[in-house]
Amino acid sequence: MTGGRFDFDDGGTYCGGWEDGKAHGHGVCTGPKGQGEYSGSWSNGFEVVGVYTWPSGNTYQGYWAQGKRHGLGIETKGRWIYRGEWTHGLKGHYGVRQSVNTPARYEGTWSNGLQDGYGVETYGDG
Repeated sequence: MTGGRFDFDDGGTYCGGWEDGKAHGHGVCTGPKGQGEYSGSWSNGFEVVGVYTWPSGNTYQGYWAQGKRHGLGIETKGRWIYRGEWTHGLKGHYGVRQSVNTPARYEGTWSNGLQDGYGVETYGDG
């Protein structure tokens, strides 16, 4: 395994480990024009586990598969935090979404990124 920096034609960059011409090991990839940054582990050109930060300040910390969020992860998006399972890039199976400012929260099952099935929802007024 080797390491180094690669500048993409679109302005993005990758700094980290390489193997067979693909990102492998630990590295940081920055999108063009500050469109986001992923820092973490790579395997054969794909993200494995790490943190992605969007320009808005939203973050995802967790596992990936084939370039999509997959497995356990935490998403902080605006005033909401989701902790739970992800399936092919969407909230899936079981998780908790809660407000950082109010008692609003949902804990239960998810399907295709949406609350679906069994769960308990608490509204912002408690």
